[in-house]
Amino acid sequence: MSKLIAALPMYDWPEVRGEIDAQWAQLRDAFRRRGIDAPERMARSNRDLPPVSGGIQDGAGKLIAPDPATLPPDEFDFHQLWLSPALLFGQTCWGPMELGLARHVQVVAQPSYDAFEGGQGELYSSALVMPADGGTSVGSPEDGKAVIPLDLIRGKRFIFNNPDSMSGLLGLTRDLEAIGESLGVFASCGESGGHRSSIVAIAEGRADIAAIDCQSWALAQRFEPAARRVKVVGWTTRRKGLPFISARATSADVVASMREAIAELGLDGSVAKQLFVERVG
Repeated sequence: MSKLIAALPMYDWPEVRGEIDAQWAQLRDAFRRRGIDAPERMARSNRDLPPVSGGIQDGAGKLIAPDPATLPPDEFDFHQLWLSPALLFGQTCWGPMELGLARHVQVVAQPSYDAFEGGQGELYSSALVMPADGGTSVGSPEDGKAVIPLDLIRGKRFIFNNPDSMSGLLGLTRDLEAIGESLGVFASCGESGGHRSSIVAIAEGRADIAAIDCQSWALAQRFEPAARRVKVVGWTTRRKGLPFISARATSADVVASMREAIAELGLDGSVAKQLFVERVG
């Protein structure tokens, strides 16, 4: 049994578990053909993370995360996953990467978002969604520049998924700053815990606007009934999408072999239309 772990948690909605499992099976088998000891199944909870006696330390011996064995076993702490020295293959967001995670991991590849409105190659954007009022949704601009309807969003209740999310908070914050505004344009800002929860909050009248990354928005249109009660009023600037990562301790040879395997799989044949890569490295 492999001592390494893998996970693709960012778009692992219950309705697409089979698709995500199929994605991993393709990657796992391609990795194994190159001699990589890839795990049979992905981690989906803290109990799937290997224990680290004394907690996880960085290269200088500084404690950066507790022992996964001490965490609630049925929950799934993504930061704990990303910092695990046993992480062979996972996916994160550039928000946490910019806030310090990049020191502890290696980027293996970038996914393609070509299959989703608001995506182009390795770039993605977020749909700005508000309650539907009978009007039509705004399409993603071809040039990938931000479309921020200040007249619609001023004085509204903004809800975001997580404070370190590029798609849900940081990207929109930067787009507002680029036009001389700030989060102060909103009457309030609140945290929902996830893009899907943000959509539900708007549909139920508990919030007025959220930024939902384009792949999550596509999933919501497939599976979340509340998505029918909101509409797209704008888009954030296209930015680099969610990178595939490995632990800093993963050897250069293994990382190179994973990149070769991903490139070999190509853009065609992705079960969920997102996994395989526009650019590696």
